[in-house]
Amino acid sequence: MPVYRDEAVVLRTHKLGEADRIVTMLTREHGKVRAVAKGVRRTSSKFGARLEPFMVADVQLWEGRSLDVITQAESLGSYGAMIAVDYESFTAANVMVETADKVTESEGSLQQYLLLVGALRSLSRHEHSSMLTLDSYLLRSLSIAGWAPTFQDCARCGRPGPHEHIVVQLGGVVCDECAPPGAPRLDDAAIGLLGALLGGDWETAEAATDATRGKASGVVAAYTQWHLERGLRSLPHVSREQITS
Repeated sequence: MPVYRDEAVVLRTHKLGEADRIVTMLTREHGKVRAVAKGVRRTSSKFGARLEPFMVADVQLWEGRSLDVITQAESLGSYGAMIAVDYESFTAANVMVETADKVTESEGSLQQYLLLVGALRSLSRHEHSSMLTLDSYLLRSLSIAGWAPTFQDCARCGRPGPHEHIVVQLGGVVCDECAPPGAPRLDDAAIGLLGALLGGDWETAEAATDATRGKASGVVAAYTQWHLERGLRSLPHVSREQITS
């Protein structure tokens, strides 16, 4: 059997038999991989804790016909324990790994891997609020996947902004002429925050009020659900203040 080695972040796990687990990972070079970790649920397992969700590890695998087999795992980022003790960070991390699982369905991406690892590291260190970290991750992940939103020029005709109508189905803000009847309006502060989250302007993001963060977060949630086409099961567990039209 061919043997290969890669860095991986654990997205989810499933029990298999009495002592094994199926581990779904996003790897640095091989995309998304599903592999069996044999005996990992036994108390005597040498690398069981290294293969929990949100953990980053250097793994060695045997290439199998349907599922690969993990033979070694060395910890690179022990983020799981630090994230699990904080409810807001834990729910945000679950949305992140579920999103990564969906956007890498057909093929992997080094950019997606690096983005997810960076976001989980930031959550574990509490560098920013969990909601801001999550919303920034979602916008960037969707952009890498080909669904980059626009929060300046009109998403439909390209007319220079700023604009106050926002329509997630059209890709972001739209001008008055392109806005469908009843299109919701968003104030300048919320649109500015969305642009800051997409661009990584943390100084602007941290300065936003709770009300502004809630409005922007509602847009991010709606935009994510629309483009992924399937609901994220973990998203309702994250506290969000939705915008209304």
